[in-house]
Amino acid sequence: MPLDIRELPGPLDAEQTELFDKLRQVDFPTLGHYLEEGFCEPALQRQVGTDKLVGRAVTVRITATDSTLLHHVAGLVGPGDVVIVDCGGDRRHAPLGEVVVNALAARGAAGAVVDGLCTDIDALRQVGLPVYSYGRTPLTTKLHGIPDGAIGAPVSIGGVPVHTGDVVLGDANGLIIAPAARLAAVVDEAISDDAEEPELIAQLWEGEPLGSLTGATETVRRLQASV
Repeated sequence: MPLDIRELPGPLDAEQTELFDKLRQVDFPTLGHYLEEGFCEPALQRQVGTDKLVGRAVTVRITATDSTLLHHVAGLVGPGDVVIVDCGGDRRHAPLGEVVVNALAARGAAGAVVDGLCTDIDALRQVGLPVYSYGRTPLTTKLHGIPDGAIGAPVSIGGVPVHTGDVVLGDANGLIIAPAARLAAVVDEAISDDAEEPELIAQLWEGEPLGSLTGATETVRRLQASV
């Protein structure tokens, strides 16, 4: 396929910043109570970093062995961006390593996700930038300059379609990537749920049955009565 290089978004605006601030307050699994889409394959896990990842997707699609476009994008990102690398299904070469991750961190990027592998794991731990991948390898990509790939175009990561501008959420449980509007529709309710959870857990330790507190027991009784 020919090169597909699109214009990247400018700095985060006030609306995006406000949404990101709210999302940092949420326990990401709480979003799983409200959403079904946007959850990446469980094997795509955080390799380094300890902080929650909240940022804006900047997509790049490369060939299996050539990371030229990724090196170019690493000089274009800004604060809050998460570079999303589609390797076309390759699981042998690592496009993300010490140099690329330092380049991203130096520009204020929030993190990086590769639908493949990373390398230089000890050096990446020193940087601390959240990096998600399927694993690690010492086999790296090269700078071949192959005229194939895309910047800013839709990609697929961990089984999830991703567009530049989507919101990327990550923690030790995995990754969620979804349009901002979809997350904005549920974030306030998720924050409210998280605020109520300590009281619920306290009631459990006081001896209250979970089903009674959540309404599940009443639902089971109703279902039994209807049979």
